[in-house]
Amino acid sequence: MPIKHAALRQLRKDRARQQRNQAVRSELKTLTKRLLGLLQSKKLDEAKTLIHVVAGKYDRAASKGVLHRNTAARSKSRLALQLNRRLSSS
Repeated sequence: MPIKHAALRQLRKDRARQQRNQAVRSELKTLTKRLLGLLQSKKLDEAKTLIHVVAGKYDRAASKGVLHRNTAARSKSRLALQLNRRLSSS
């Protein structure tokens, strides 16, 4: 356990940041799973609207440092690729 006041304060800040980052990551996973579910059930109109929301959340997470920007870009790219494949096949 840290002794200095500044170290205790830093621990509190780290815990708060960890909870905030965990909430953002959890929301991203939930939205991604919902989008993949829509793609599986071939509800492409709903998937088109949701992908814009998901992409915005990934961008926001990357800009805030929750995710690395390349990780966000890769995830967005893979989701868009799946959507476009479904759109072209139907």
